[in-house]
Amino acid sequence: MLQEESDLSLMIAQIVQKLKGSNLYAQLERQAWGSWEKRILKSLNSMCTELSIPLARKRPVAEQKELLNKWNEMGTDEPDLSLFRPVYAPKDFLEVLINLRNPNYENGDPLSFRTHLGLIQVPLKVKDIPELKECFVELGLNTGQLGIDDSTQVPPELFENEHVRIGQKVLAEQDSAAAQQYIRQGSPTALRAELWALILNISSQPEDILYYEQLKTNVIQYDLLVDRLTYKDVKLTASNDDYYFVFEDYLYQVLLCFSRDTSVLGHFAYNCASPPKSYIRGKIGLEEYAVFYPPNGVIPFHGFSMYVAPLCFLYHEPYKLYQIFREMYVRFFFRLHSISSHPSGIVSLCLLFESLLQTYLPQLFYHLREIGAQPLRISFKWMARAFSGYLATDQLLLLWDRILGYNSLEILAVLAAAVFAFRAVNLMEVTSLAAAEAVLADISTLKVMPLLQIFLFATIT
Repeated sequence: MLQEESDLSLMIAQIVQKLKGSNLYAQLERQAWGSWEKRILKSLNSMCTELSIPLARKRPVAEQKELLNKWNEMGTDEPDLSLFRPVYAPKDFLEVLINLRNPNYENGDPLSFRTHLGLIQVPLKVKDIPELKECFVELGLNTGQLGIDDSTQVPPELFENEHVRIGQKVLAEQDSAAAQQYIRQGSPTALRAELWALILNISSQPEDILYYEQLKTNVIQYDLLVDRLTYKDVKLTASNDDYYFVFEDYLYQVLLCFSRDTSVLGHFAYNCASPPKSYIRGKIGLEEYAVFYPPNGVIPFHGFSMYVAPLCFLYHEPYKLYQIFREMYVRFFFRLHSISSHPSGIVSLCLLFESLLQTYLPQLFYHLREIGAQPLRISFKWMARAFSGYLATDQLLLLWDRILGYNSLEILAVLAAAVFAFRAVNLMEVTSLAAAEAVLADISTLKVMPLLQIFLFATIT
């Protein structure tokens, strides 16, 4: 009886400790994001003041007509963006994450976390290899996969033909859950656009097209300072990418409309962040004179346009492309640039990546750490952009198939660890961060699915 009471007391104590930890972490999230948000807004306001440009203005009629006439050719416009700078880049955000600390664990952190030697020092629960194998069971060696040239069980051409047939049946039945399960083995190129739309519950009704046109009208009528940040980002990233430069016009259309879309504000309900506010001059602090700025609450950063660029290969009607991107953003991508304890949040992904390397590739992890080349400093940019711009487009789309199929971003961390495992021999020979970065500077030739399968199911035990 005494033993039972002792066990019960211990269990209650553990639950209380866990609750205290989760409450403190929630508080930590809000504080960290609040400080980061102030920094972003300060950068934006400084730009506004230095360049004497208002946050928003109504365009003169002549300017509205000019923009409307060149709406499909905005890529040919060459505005002077030399004085504009991105408000932040992924590497800046990484420094914020590195400095996160949970005060509840300063003196009583779990034993399993005390030995964590990575940059992320917040003790969140992340999966190990056995748990990942169970989660991603469909990626097993004996399961047919699109994206792998040879199969141990079925000749690839036979598997692909049968997989296409099943995919067509799933589309005919319009079963979203079945489509999500199906796409875990990859999507045939010809079916991908429809399958993704089905999974994301996007049907493009007349009212959806009308909504997009209303957003377009708002862009035509009003000029926002963040529009320059969007132009600048596209010019610095997608326009210089061999795969995506041809979609420059689409990117401007989608991203400018996105900044005006107040429906995006809904994702803040399950996000520790809060949308930035702007006040009418002279009314700062008075909530009745406050508006969200930009209207969608999302300030674009360096690389933001790369969340849209790969989708341009699949959707050629701007309104459909817009719908898909908006849904991908509020389901997945916002987690890559906000602070949270969610398993698909960027903090958890960083910790998962570091834990996988330290646990299963300890020699490599310790070597890189000793020479001042912490692996996360290299891989963070891949995960923060969901590998967009780093993988060949066909491989990226196969990766995003699995994000949709598993409704999780955890596969990004697994792939990042798999890339390090694949280049381990070369990385063991480097003696500096610069040399390690050089080894991993170009990963565009890598095949995603073999890397994931080998890392999860072949070499790691």
